[in-house]
Amino acid sequence: MGDFLAENDPRIGVKEELEVREPRKYKVLLLNDDYTTMDFVVEILIHVFNKSETEATLIMLAVHNEGKGVCGLYPAEIAETKVDTVHKLARQAGFPLKCSMEGE
Repeated sequence: MGDFLAENDPRIGVKEELEVREPRKYKVLLLNDDYTTMDFVVEILIHVFNKSETEATLIMLAVHNEGKGVCGLYPAEIAETKVDTVHKLARQAGFPLKCSMEGE
């Protein structure tokens, strides 16, 4: 009797197709100010955002010349953690460096 039910059950052998979407990404931005040193910004980019020294320098120059620079694209929780980490490290070093995130 068990075989009969399995053969006639429409749910057996049917695969559901699930749509898998990437999580929304957020830009993490560093904002220029008149007090934070360029060296500190480069160090933040290297240690918090895993940038090479060359990449970090280019982003730092964008922050300095354009008022802000994109550090990377991350899912919301990672972006929030990076923003918080930057603020904590800047505060500990005595700099007013600001970091923010915005939807892509």
